[in-house]
Amino acid sequence: MVNMTLAIPDALHEKMKQFNDIKWSEVARRAIEQRINDLEIMNKIASKSKLTSNDAEELAKKIKKSATIKFLNN
Repeated sequence: MVNMTLAIPDALHEKMKQFNDIKWSEVARRAIEQRINDLEIMNKIASKSKLTSNDAEELAKKIKKSATIKFLNN
């Protein structure tokens, strides 16, 4: 197994120390694994998509604009 060094902000490290019974390396390992799984699923979906890059960018702009309006009005 490969070892990895991870930079943690001081404030987060202080909070982590409150829960010293937690195996934080396992938490990080699971989070990384979940993120990789999510990315693999997204890649699989994207590989079957007929959208062009420009289509995807335009859709992303519309979603961001809609979300901004929704959250500003709440």
